[in-house]
Amino acid sequence: MKPGLAQQRDPVAGRCSLSIPVESSRPFITCQHTGCPDGEFPVGGLIEGSDGSFYGTTNAGGNLTCPGGGCGTIYRITPSGVLTTLHRFNNADGAYPPPALVELRKGLFYGTTAGGGAHLDGTVFSMTANGALTTLYNFSGSDGFSPFVITAGSDGNLYGTTLGGGTKDAGTIFQITPDGTLTTMHSFAQAFYYYFGGMTQGTNGKFYGTTYFGGSADDGTIYTLSVGLKPFVKVQPSTAKEGATISILGSNLSDVTSVSFNGTSASFQILSETLIKATVPAGASSGTIAVRGPNYSLRSNVPFFVRP
Repeated sequence: MKPGLAQQRDPVAGRCSLSIPVESSRPFITCQHTGCPDGEFPVGGLIEGSDGSFYGTTNAGGNLTCPGGGCGTIYRITPSGVLTTLHRFNNADGAYPPPALVELRKGLFYGTTAGGGAHLDGTVFSMTANGALTTLYNFSGSDGFSPFVITAGSDGNLYGTTLGGGTKDAGTIFQITPDGTLTTMHSFAQAFYYYFGGMTQGTNGKFYGTTYFGGSADDGTIYTLSVGLKPFVKVQPSTAKEGATISILGSNLSDVTSVSFNGTSASFQILSETLIKATVPAGASSGTIAVRGPNYSLRSNVPFFVRP
């Protein structure tokens, strides 16, 4: 469904009803403060940035260009609770950002908006830590509309889904490069609906996701998508200070011989075939974490950021 429309499943068939924030009407109580300049309806989780602050979005509020309470915002909040509104969407540059951002490079965040943009079908954007926003891509329907949460892939590109559009008008999976070149990887058939959750890339290189409806019982599915990416290791958390202990997830890690942070060797402990613990070494810099064994070398899917 496009922004500006609300949709319900057939109540006679016993389906659940569903409403989403839309341009023509919003199914929520509007903000009680004039203009809602700091946003309203923060949805989804925060991400911890490489600077130690947290970053998130509000689905509405900010600029009142959009009806129903505003077009949404991006904000930063410190661990002590000091909030800064970094950007207020104005419909021309997007509207109604979904939850979650991705810090693909140090101080450079990526995200989507479900509406607005050049064709009112949503956008993909990048934003610096100071709030300078660049629209990278404007969806137009045939390539999907209303993109949701994006995920950083191990190849340095971003992957995501759209709620509708595509060749079968039932949503898509897309890949987009950091500079905004989009490729549609898959167009869903009419049996699939609503891709609200962001895809997850497993350490085997494949992507996994869900659909809200569809499948044999029309009650949703879990799917996998392979684009030929190699196995890697995943680091949790993705930012920490020197001396901190982090977790490294992967496969067949029982014979690891070395771990390095952007080339700096680190001490580590093997806990299982899928988990090792490592200490951020003194003098480490932000970059890729490498895990090596007797006959293999695995790298982290996204950069690890060393905090001051």
